[in-house]
Amino acid sequence: MNIVADEFYHIYNQGNNKENIFADSEDYLQFLKSFRQFVLPHCKVLAYCLMPNHFHFLIYATQESASLKQSGNVQTTPLSNGFRLLQSRYAQYFNNKQNRSGSLFRQKAKAKCLREGSANYLYIAFQYIHQNPLKAGLTNKLEDWQYSSFLDYANLRKGTLCDMQLAQKWIEFDANSFTTTAYNLVDDTAIINIYEKR
Repeated sequence: MNIVADEFYHIYNQGNNKENIFADSEDYLQFLKSFRQFVLPHCKVLAYCLMPNHFHFLIYATQESASLKQSGNVQTTPLSNGFRLLQSRYAQYFNNKQNRSGSLFRQKAKAKCLREGSANYLYIAFQYIHQNPLKAGLTNKLEDWQYSSFLDYANLRKGTLCDMQLAQKWIEFDANSFTTTAYNLVDDTAIINIYEKR
């Protein structure tokens, strides 16, 4: 994960072989608890969504996020290492709980820098992340999905994970019409630009 300071990133990963990484509400909450411990101290979060077999975060990388540190025999950034620790710690928890072994996640989380191109990738990523449960057919109402920052922006929950002031500064959305515009589904052709090229 190549991280540059003062940039926005769409960071995501999924279960190995697209397997589920969350089985129940306790798992989602445990993942977010580990995220707060290992990742949040090294960045600012603008949006997130946890899905049964994958996760999405919209992250602002600070100077501290991108500073190179030695970790064993490799140099890494605190943000990259934070996601590594998050996945490792959560996989231990989940494997123990489910009496399973082996890799839970694909090897590394992906990070797409959103400064590239002329399209409004930051806005697209913000909307797309919140729309994930709707697009996947997990719910008919975004308000019913508990594991995303949608509820915080819709003023239905007082979450503390996202820096909502930073989001309002950089993403062109109207807080008063947020819920309504969140249902205007992002076109699939635009979504390609918020993912790393394979």
